[in-house]
Amino acid sequence: MNSQFPPALLNRIESAAVIAVVTIDDAATAPALADALLAGGIDAMELTLRTPTALDALSAIRNSCPDMLVGAGTILTPDQVDQANDAGAAFGVAPGLNPRVVQAAQSKNLPFAPGVTTPSEIEQAIELGCCELKFFPAESSGGLPYLSNIAAPFAHLDIRFIPLGGINSDNMSAYLNHEAVLAIGGSWLAPSEQILSQDWPAITARAQSTREIIFSIRSNQLQ
Repeated sequence: MNSQFPPALLNRIESAAVIAVVTIDDAATAPALADALLAGGIDAMELTLRTPTALDALSAIRNSCPDMLVGAGTILTPDQVDQANDAGAAFGVAPGLNPRVVQAAQSKNLPFAPGVTTPSEIEQAIELGCCELKFFPAESSGGLPYLSNIAAPFAHLDIRFIPLGGINSDNMSAYLNHEAVLAIGGSWLAPSEQILSQDWPAITARAQSTREIIFSIRSNQLQ
């Protein structure tokens, strides 16, 4: 199958390894948040469309932080596909599989990863031409053992997964060492309370410790 993600974007996401999943209530703080993550070595974000200011925040990050790869998450409708694309999202993600949303993203050439939890949903996503899928909610659905089982029948198609939900610094290594995992989503990197209090040093510290884990994983993989 041919990926709908350009090769350079796929390489960027795989290199990032961890995508910081964030929800922002105040668009004015978005560039500072992105800078805090970048300072810790995390250069990919999924900004969820769960607040009225999310699209403004996405645009602000695109304009102020060119080194940050920023996509839109929680895309639930075709209209949101249009809005995310207009705001400059590099990619889109959804918690579930809605054919109308996938097709809207394809019509806009917006790289898109729908959410799946079951083999049937994976088959539906493949039928729609999707090779990159969000596995959500990861841990409460059975975690890595479950993902290994449902991914196995599709391994020959080079389907890659971005697990999210219950993943943290304690279990991220196991996920990133799995061949079917492209990257993971990390909501622990920027907790809402630290964003609200603008505790950027704490977020940078979390990002730094996460990057150190990624570096250790990559070093071991090369041995």
